[in-house]
Amino acid sequence: MELAHSLLLNEEVYNQLGEFQKAEFVFEWLQFLEKLLPVTSRADIRENQKKLVEQLTSLLNNSPGPPTRRLVAKNLAVLYSSGDTFSVYQTIDKCNELIRSKDDSPSYLPTKLAAVVCLGYLYKKLGRILGNSFTDTVGNVLKAMKNAESQGRYEIMLSLQNILNGLGAAAIPCHRDIYKAARSCLTDRSMAVRCAAAKCLLELQNEAVFMWSTDLDSVVTLCFKSFEGSNYDVRLAVSKLLGIVLARALTSKQTAASTRHNHRRISLEEAMELLGTGFLRGSCGFLRASGDMLKGTSSVSRDVRVGVTQAYVVFVSTLGAQWLERNFSAFLSHILDLVSQSHPKAIQSQTDAIGCRRCVSFILRATVGGLLGEKAQIAAAKEICQAIWKLKKVVDAAMSDSNLETKISTTDVTASQHVLVCALQELGSLIHGLGTTAAPLLQDSSTGALEAVISVIVHPSISVRLTAAWCLRCIAVALPSYVSPLLDRCVERLSALKSSPEAVTGYSFAIAALLGAVKHCPLGIPHGKGKVIMAVAEDLLCSASQNSHVSLQRTQAGWLLIAALMTLGPAVVQHHLPRMLLLWKCIFPSSPKDLETEKTRGDSFTWQVTLEGRAGALCAIKSFVSHCAGLLTDEVVQRLLPPLPSAVDLLTQLSSIYKSYGNSLKTPSTVYRHKLYELLSVLPPKTYEGSFCAVLKELVADLTVPDSQIDASTFLLPPLCHENDLLLLGPLLQETDHRFIEEQLLLGNSIAGGSLEYDPYSIYEKAAKGDSVPKPLPPVLSVISAATRLFGVMFSHVAESRRLQVLEQLLNSIKQTKGSRQQIVQLNVVSAFSTSLKHLANCKGSLGPEEVRRSALTLVMGALESNNPLLRCAAAECLARLAQVVSDSAFTAGLAQVSFDKLKSARDVVSRTGHSLALGCLYRYLGGIGSTQHLNACVGVLYTLSQDSTSPDVQAWALHSLSLIVDLAGPLYHVHVEPTLSLVLMLLLTVPPAYTEVHQSLGRCLNALITTLGPELQGSSTTVSALRTSCLLGCAAMQDNPDCLVQAEAISCLQQLHMFAPRHVNLSSLVSSLCVNLCSSYLLLRRAVVACLRQLVQREAAEVSEYAVALVKESREDFTPADVNIREIGLEGALLGLLDKELDQRLCQDIKETLTHMLTSMAVEKLSFWLKLCKDVLAASADFNTVASVDTTQQEETAKVDDASILTSDSDERFHPFSNPRWSTRVFAAECVCKIISQCENADSAHFDITLAQERKQRDSRDDFLVLHLADLIRMAFMAATDHSDQLRLSGLQTLLIVVRKFAAVPEPEFPGHVILEQYQANVGAALRPAFAPETPPDVTAKACQVCSAWIASGVVSDLSDLRRVHQLLISSLVKVQAGKEAQNQQYSESASTMEILAILKAWAEVYIVAVEKQKNQTDVHNHCLKTANSAEESYRDVTSSASGLLDLVQADLGTLSKLWLAALQDFALLTLPSEYASQLPAEGGTFYTAETIENARPHYYNSWALILYATALWLTSTGFIVIDPDEGVTNLSRPVTPTTMCQDSSTRPLVKSPEDVNTDRFHLILGISVEFLCSPRSDAAMESIIACLRALQALFDVPWPRSKIGGDQELGVELLNVLHRLILTRESPDIQLAALEVVRLILFAAQEHVREKRRSAEVDDGAAEKETLPEFGEGKDTGGLVPGKSLVFATLELCVCILVRQLPQLNPKLTCSPAVQPGKHLLLSEDGSRLVAAALVILSDVPAICSPEGSVSVLPTILYLIIGALKETAVKSRDGQLPLTVAASLQALKGLLSSPMARAEKSRTAWTDLLRSALVTVLDCWDQDGPLQELDEVSLLTAVTVFVMSTSPEVTTIECLQKRCIEKFKIALDSKDPLVQCKCYQLLHSIFQHPNKAVSYPFIHSLAPSIVRKLQETEKAKPENAAELQVVQEGIKVVTALTSAAEEEHRAHLVACLLPILISFLLDENALVSATNSAKNLHEFALQNLMQIGPQYSSVFKKLMASSPTLKARLESAVKGNQESIKVKTAKHTKNPGKSSSIQLKTNFL
Repeated sequence: MELAHSLLLNEEVYNQLGEFQKAEFVFEWLQFLEKLLPVTSRADIRENQKKLVEQLTSLLNNSPGPPTRRLVAKNLAVLYSSGDTFSVYQTIDKCNELIRSKDDSPSYLPTKLAAVVCLGYLYKKLGRILGNSFTDTVGNVLKAMKNAESQGRYEIMLSLQNILNGLGAAAIPCHRDIYKAARSCLTDRSMAVRCAAAKCLLELQNEAVFMWSTDLDSVVTLCFKSFEGSNYDVRLAVSKLLGIVLARALTSKQTAASTRHNHRRISLEEAMELLGTGFLRGSCGFLRASGDMLKGTSSVSRDVRVGVTQAYVVFVSTLGAQWLERNFSAFLSHILDLVSQSHPKAIQSQTDAIGCRRCVSFILRATVGGLLGEKAQIAAAKEICQAIWKLKKVVDAAMSDSNLETKISTTDVTASQHVLVCALQELGSLIHGLGTTAAPLLQDSSTGALEAVISVIVHPSISVRLTAAWCLRCIAVALPSYVSPLLDRCVERLSALKSSPEAVTGYSFAIAALLGAVKHCPLGIPHGKGKVIMAVAEDLLCSASQNSHVSLQRTQAGWLLIAALMTLGPAVVQHHLPRMLLLWKCIFPSSPKDLETEKTRGDSFTWQVTLEGRAGALCAIKSFVSHCAGLLTDEVVQRLLPPLPSAVDLLTQLSSIYKSYGNSLKTPSTVYRHKLYELLSVLPPKTYEGSFCAVLKELVADLTVPDSQIDASTFLLPPLCHENDLLLLGPLLQETDHRFIEEQLLLGNSIAGGSLEYDPYSIYEKAAKGDSVPKPLPPVLSVISAATRLFGVMFSHVAESRRLQVLEQLLNSIKQTKGSRQQIVQLNVVSAFSTSLKHLANCKGSLGPEEVRRSALTLVMGALESNNPLLRCAAAECLARLAQVVSDSAFTAGLAQVSFDKLKSARDVVSRTGHSLALGCLYRYLGGIGSTQHLNACVGVLYTLSQDSTSPDVQAWALHSLSLIVDLAGPLYHVHVEPTLSLVLMLLLTVPPAYTEVHQSLGRCLNALITTLGPELQGSSTTVSALRTSCLLGCAAMQDNPDCLVQAEAISCLQQLHMFAPRHVNLSSLVSSLCVNLCSSYLLLRRAVVACLRQLVQREAAEVSEYAVALVKESREDFTPADVNIREIGLEGALLGLLDKELDQRLCQDIKETLTHMLTSMAVEKLSFWLKLCKDVLAASADFNTVASVDTTQQEETAKVDDASILTSDSDERFHPFSNPRWSTRVFAAECVCKIISQCENADSAHFDITLAQERKQRDSRDDFLVLHLADLIRMAFMAATDHSDQLRLSGLQTLLIVVRKFAAVPEPEFPGHVILEQYQANVGAALRPAFAPETPPDVTAKACQVCSAWIASGVVSDLSDLRRVHQLLISSLVKVQAGKEAQNQQYSESASTMEILAILKAWAEVYIVAVEKQKNQTDVHNHCLKTANSAEESYRDVTSSASGLLDLVQADLGTLSKLWLAALQDFALLTLPSEYASQLPAEGGTFYTAETIENARPHYYNSWALILYATALWLTSTGFIVIDPDEGVTNLSRPVTPTTMCQDSSTRPLVKSPEDVNTDRFHLILGISVEFLCSPRSDAAMESIIACLRALQALFDVPWPRSKIGGDQELGVELLNVLHRLILTRESPDIQLAALEVVRLILFAAQEHVREKRRSAEVDDGAAEKETLPEFGEGKDTGGLVPGKSLVFATLELCVCILVRQLPQLNPKLTCSPAVQPGKHLLLSEDGSRLVAAALVILSDVPAICSPEGSVSVLPTILYLIIGALKETAVKSRDGQLPLTVAASLQALKGLLSSPMARAEKSRTAWTDLLRSALVTVLDCWDQDGPLQELDEVSLLTAVTVFVMSTSPEVTTIECLQKRCIEKFKIALDSKDPLVQCKCYQLLHSIFQHPNKAVSYPFIHSLAPSIVRKLQETEKAKPENAAELQVVQEGIKVVTALTSAAEEEHRAHLVACLLPILISFLLDENALVSATNSAKNLHEFALQNLMQIGPQYSSVFKKLMASSPTLKARLESAVKGNQESIKVKTAKHTKNPGKSSSIQLKTNFL
């Protein structure tokens, strides 16, 4: 194929190829040429033009297929337009010649067609350049059309469209002729030709004025004719033509031409009248209609009506949204008039009326709902309300009139019903779409929207009452705050008007509808409403028999209310269950005898009431079973069962009752039957086994002797077919934008589809997907669908023997009927059987013996050859399911064989299509039958069928089946891929474009092939690349197809290819075809486009976006989608715009995902662009907003003006890429802003650092950072947070919250000490204020509280007066909480107020926590400030004022808050109790929740308890658990603050608890909640909750009283430690582990305090005399045993070991032996790890303090092992000589341990001594380990040795062998090469030498002092080089000085005599001092200083020495002189210098 890539056709290669390869080769070449020509230079083109033209024209003679001929034509046109045009006339003549040819053979046809296409493209591209030649051409083409067949007519029409397009006004001479030809084609029998003619006429009307002036009437009538018998595509094309022509006629300017024709512009009324004629009278013209009218026979054909409906929509869309706004009232009155009494013809039967109503609703939805912005929609809603009021007046007048004309007025009333239904439905849909944005509409009293709806609830017509109820439901879903008031109002009216039948039904419908709305309102309704409604229902049922006038209505209403009540779910229903079951029991006779007696009594009316009542009861129970499955316990099921047998009995008697009492019972009995079937199909079959036979008998009768002769296939079968197979049946069954009206065309003429009045019980159910209103079918049909469902359930549960009888019965009944009736029976039977197979497959049941299989097979095979394609489709699926259920390969092979034989012999289309599909379906359920022969046979048969060009149907079905097999055969299919691919390609290149269904099947085949090849498509071998090229060619051919659904297939094929072989798909051309189709009128194509985009942007978002913009900039002529404005707002903006217009849920979801992917990958790079997009969407609504008033204190006047002006200045249309986006789009934009912030957070810190951002922006102006857009972020959040829409307010507040959290800490560079957010405090305040208004919904207030607390806590505002504003909002909300449960507004459910209250309390808790933390930090800072200089005093004062100020702000309300917090915690504690304690919960609920809403309240408590707990703990510790006012405090805090105790005065209060009890209660409350939570934090528990909980415990144990509680209660301590241990095991987070360790430390501290206290009091009691006999306190008593589980020590050790071993696995003795841990390898711990180890070690060293002496002995080895182990493992040399944190901690712990009093206690002394000696040996052994020594840090080990020497009692270390080893180690260290080691060694010896016990210090002095002096003497020769060496010398001198002072008198002189010469040797004379190095100088100064001190101290020795050694003396004197001048300066310096050594001393001061 690569050889085809050249400018000229490679003829050598071409001639060697076979027939089919030639076609492929040419197509590839033409494709390449199409891309190449536009980019080739003119010169090259001219050079090759002659040859190219020859090659291209010669192709015309080779009978090219449709795609090829289009490409030849396009290329010729481009060639002439880029090259020379002189030879173009020859080409045109050649084409004309080919067209004139007399050859009519089919083989010559493609050539003729190619010539026609060629002419079209030449004229389109070259236009007027071709001069006058067009008249001949057009004449010639029109002449050829007279005897052309359909393909010819089709191509000629399209060609004429192109010619007209190219010539424009120049073609006027031919307009009339073309018009005539197109007229005849518009009613052609081929649908494709009609479509083409419509396109041609659409092109023609651009210039042909007569079409929309003089000939307008005939054009309109012609379009009506064209609608007759049309298909979907024709309706789309013709309605577009009709709508545009009328719009043109309406808006045309008066031109000279039109005045000549003395034509006036038509008015809007006339234009709509023309459309109205078609709608009401169809295409029969004006005269004939009257004749038919008299006879009353004619009815408008439905396709005309549907077509006209679409034309209305096109008409309005063309005129645009602004036009609609201006002319809405005229338009509305016309549209509603279509169903009014002025045209009784259109609505003479219910069926017609329903059809018309649907059409009218569709027109209103598509125009008002689709075109208008929210503001205009509200205006439209007002108009609709006016219309409702007008009609209401007419009705009122008619009803009140009691004159003679009553008859007429009742007809008036019934006639107005349809107008009302349409108006109410549209009003409901409008408000539903507007959501809470519709609030102003309902609050506007002049419109009276609610009043209008409620006023028609009592309309005499049932459909109006139902629609009014539905409209109320829409209002309720949109504005949840209206649910409760509306329910109250309806209940009140219902009770008041109980005797009016209309009112009873009307208001009960309304209540039922409102109850159905509750599940869509997350905030719910008050729980008490359920009780009220149950009471009303009972009352209605009980009083039904009192008044026969309303008994029927009351019965129905009562049960309807009960059924609707069930939708509220188990929480509400369980309270009413007993009463409902009682009513259920009473409605049916209790025994068969009673039923018999019942039959003998009563008349038709009583039976009607009885049947209505029982049907209602069945419905209520069904509603109960489906909505409250949770309550269906065995006991309840047992109580449900008794009435069932009698219900079934009544079912069997129905026919006889119906015979006795006549026709009036027909509907009630059908409804009863339907409801019973529905109930049985949701109950478990086991429950009614006894009635199986009776019910089955009835079912069989219903299926085989149906009452109605209606073909219900379109309802029954689609759910039983596979959705992919439905594609075969054309667009009617596919999802389209017009599905709502197109549905009627699926049905026979006698039924128009569902409608509410057929089943009032559907008013409370959810509408099916995609419907706005539920559309139940008429009872006759719903019975059949219920029967098929129930048959499916029962057949799979009856015995196998019974199955055979049933099947035979069904087969017989099919045989016995004839004609259309037979088809209906067959259809019912097959759907029932297919359902039962579905059930059998699901429950893995078997079908039964051979006979059953045989009957089943006969049944299905019969249907497989039915004339109804839908039935064939279902039968094929059924056959496959049958094979699946039987699951026997021989049986399956037999089925396939039957189909093979049939396909070989049969010639009729029906059996060929049915059986070919059956082959494909068999594969679907059996995953490939597994044998290759079978596959080969299938493929062979289907190949043959798919080439049968005589029947496109057979081709389409066979190809579809083939696509299933390709998809499902898996790897077995690989051998067939190549031949299949060539077959598909050949067909794509040859099948005429009119056969769209064949092309669609080909598309599915190609898609399946691409999937089968999968990733292999990336390969580079020749076969793979050939396959790949074929796939791409196929896609190209499909993309060129005029049918949109084929294009959709092409796009999904390219999408697959892009997934498997992305490099080989040309992304730019793919993106361009996607952009062009973004606004296609075909839903499926739009879906394919967006699905493809969604996939592309996951990998290459940036490229896709760039290609889209580049494509528009080239602005090719074929790219003019009206709605997409990619040029200005990019693809992203276009998608956002589409999201706003689109109504299809799935498509919207895909668009959102696409945008989210684009945002994730590009938002950071294109930051400004994305933010501007979001801002445009959000700001577009701002003019609709009442700008929330901004704070107007003095400095903010300006801010207010700015805000208002900025928010509203944008409303000018030109600025706005988005005109009035819907609230849902704005919510999405707000969510996008949040996502952008989080993307920036992951990207770069500069986004949140203004200084850095500004620097980088200056360096490169293209850089963009989020922080620079802060003003925009705040403004967007503000606009969203103050909108009318509640959802948007929530999103806005969420955005604000994120902005505050992320930017709170960003400093403001221009004002140091301030943050950048500070300047926006007015905006934040203004955004929050509306959320605290009284009528705000609780969820918004709750979110706003969160923002308030975040804002206050963020510390952005330090000035208290500024903080007060936001603080004030929180105070106002607190007042609401204090009002208690009673004062809560009764609009929402109680759990909604729980949510709000808890959010408020949580917000306060957060503020309080922050205030306390700040104050704590400041006291720390303050103490620090006091330690350091006072310079910081000023700044400190500043800070504290704000923190203590914040605390003061909270302090005022703390009294109230603490009570509320404690109450909330008490509630939470109750709610966390396990279910078995449910009986102990307070009956009336808690403080903030009610008993009934307990389940819904739980999540809110879970959400907020942690912070409240922490705040309460902080508050309690701040009061130190002291209760101040005994009266106030105690009582209120000891019990939950229920409103009852709030209002009482002190005299009536119950007994007062003592403060101790109150405190104990609170302590246990906090502890209990914490332990309960930490025991088993749910896996989804937030980190914050765990941390808050641990912090609360820390705070709790920070004060003595709670410590005394936990210290004194050992079990409690152990339990808490175990819980913390488990937490540490399960949570990896270091923060959590550190916090837990801190709690452990405090618990241990508490235990120590306790033990100390007991010891102290024991000593005091017993006096000092009997000291020996004191009892032992502490764990381990006198045995030393620790009991795991009871022992605090054991639990602590366990926990510490867990931490240590997890961080240092080498400590685990079990592990050290394993190969995983190599000894001697040191791990470097992370910073967190080090902190954890350090914390654990500190805890370990405290453990002995809580043990008795014996106990301490038993734990000591463990503790020593761990501490020394940690020391060994982490003592690694570091570069900077700093001690690692863990080493410091281990030494600290060691010191703590060794100095423990237990080491000296009598009972434990000896044991301790032994153990400590062993420990010392262990430390000493560290040096001797083999392994890499250089790692070990000997300093740390020496320090450890020193700690042993210094801290233990002398007997431990004075044993000779140990002492020797210790001295040895020091010797080694003194000789170390490392100055740091030497230095440290001196420091340590310094302390040892000073040990008070001589037995300890002397051996060290004797052994080491001489070598130290010797080393110092050597220094004279090697002076120190650097600071480190200098320090060594200094430290050595210090040691010797210390020795001198420690020595006894007699030795001191010797020592001084040694020391002085050394010091003097360090001095320099004046000359040397100048040139000396720094360290020498420092040494000189140090020596001098020391001499100055020692001289006076030991003057006698000094003088002696000076005298004896003159050299020394001279040296000293010169040094002193040299130093004299600068001595002052030097000493000043010296005071600073020793800092270094002292700091190290500090850090490592473990001794």
